[in-house]
Amino acid sequence: MRDPEFITVNDDARLIPIWSIVAAIAAFVAVEYYMWMVLPGQRHHPGPPLGFKIYFNLSWGVLASLYFLMVGYVSKDAPRRSMSARFWMLICFVMPGGIGAVLYFLLRQPLVSRCPACSTFVQSDFHFCPQCDFQLTASCGNCFRSVRATDQFCTRCGHELAQDKMPARLRVMAE
Repeated sequence: MRDPEFITVNDDARLIPIWSIVAAIAAFVAVEYYMWMVLPGQRHHPGPPLGFKIYFNLSWGVLASLYFLMVGYVSKDAPRRSMSARFWMLICFVMPGGIGAVLYFLLRQPLVSRCPACSTFVQSDFHFCPQCDFQLTASCGNCFRSVRATDQFCTRCGHELAQDKMPARLRVMAE
């Protein structure tokens, strides 16, 4: 598994890099310049009504900006999930109409974290570390589904969780 880049969930603002914000602003300004200055000079007939023109021009500017912001987001989010940022940025650029971004969100991997015991990279939805069998999250001993550390009974099978002897560190986290 590739080494993921760590950006905590609370640092969501850092997921859009500065270069992407600058490119989005430049794309918005370029689209507006083209729509207001260049395109009207090439017309041989009267243009659409002013309200439609404003709406149309701003919509295209915002879409161009969102395109660059999405590519920037993918460039930071993919490494957190041990995925190739270059590949997914290329897909987002090449696929028309935002299809690349939709594919990214459909196919992206879960977040990756480290096992506290052996420092192995594990997916965030794992209950146990695959290398050292360290229990990462609270789970039912009967059906092995996720439970909150404060639950007394499993919500899926009704198993009494007190019988499972949850590790003390998970009980401390619940308190």
